[in-house]
Amino acid sequence: MPEKTKLEKSKPENLKPNNAKQASEPNSGMNTRDTNVSVSNIGAPNTPVKAPEQMSQTKGQPVPFRGGGFAPVSRPWMGFVVFFALISFLEAGTRIGFISALTMPKPSDVFNSFVELYNSGLLWTHLVPSFTRFVIGAAIGSLMGVSLGIAIGLFSYVRAGLVPLIAALFPVPKIALLPLFVIWFGIDEASKYALIAFGTFTPMVVATYGAVDNVDRGLIRMGQSFNLSWFSIVRKIVLPGAMAGILSGLRIGLAIAIILLVAAEMLGAEYGIGAYILQAGSLYDLERLFTGVAILSILGVLVNSAIGLIERRVLRWRG
Repeated sequence: MPEKTKLEKSKPENLKPNNAKQASEPNSGMNTRDTNVSVSNIGAPNTPVKAPEQMSQTKGQPVPFRGGGFAPVSRPWMGFVVFFALISFLEAGTRIGFISALTMPKPSDVFNSFVELYNSGLLWTHLVPSFTRFVIGAAIGSLMGVSLGIAIGLFSYVRAGLVPLIAALFPVPKIALLPLFVIWFGIDEASKYALIAFGTFTPMVVATYGAVDNVDRGLIRMGQSFNLSWFSIVRKIVLPGAMAGILSGLRIGLAIAIILLVAAEMLGAEYGIGAYILQAGSLYDLERLFTGVAILSILGVLVNSAIGLIERRVLRWRG
């Protein structure tokens, strides 16, 4: 027994049983509750690893919004810059001479002609009848077009019966129908209203039923699953979803209405912007002619701005 004890004492330290070493060093093992764990055995020495509890408490970093390029930003000053650059180019070109004065008057002369028209009082004499014809004709055409477009989009029988008719009428040049409208409605105001209304009607029909068709059917089914009535689905889902397409069609329809306004006033109208342009063109008075064109351009800009205000108010739910 003394010899055996002496031999055990003479054994090297590395030959002792593992349980003895673990018993002598109870804290040398891996503690799974420690938040910092050595990962030297996986190739990253002295790198602390966060425990799941600590990782769940760490707040995530905010991710920057990457869709800014698709969000429209209002920069109205850019329009003024483009207009100013174009007018400056035309003014410099006509003064230097590389733009012929026989084809393009100086913008400064056009402005002076506009001032003379305003001071003489003839501006309102021509502008008020034109604006009245434009508003009445475009309102009639737009209301009829939107109403019929919604009916085509909602009712299958109406779609089957009227879509071929609209497809046949849409490509017909509306200006070519002016003599026919004069025969039907006379040379007075009724023929002008009818031409403007008909020119606004067809694009509004096409734009409206196309917008109704593009409404998400999943939203309609969701409304049906909540037992909404047919009228509530149309009022709360279909019309708001189609409003963007309807307003886009209104931009096109009103632009066509301005074109047809000038054409209607060139036939049998004593006063109006179209009659003013026709008179200036017959006298080869380019300053007055471009003054009338500038008035029509300003009218188009005002109409487009008004539709933009309506879009921002009606479609503010889009964000």
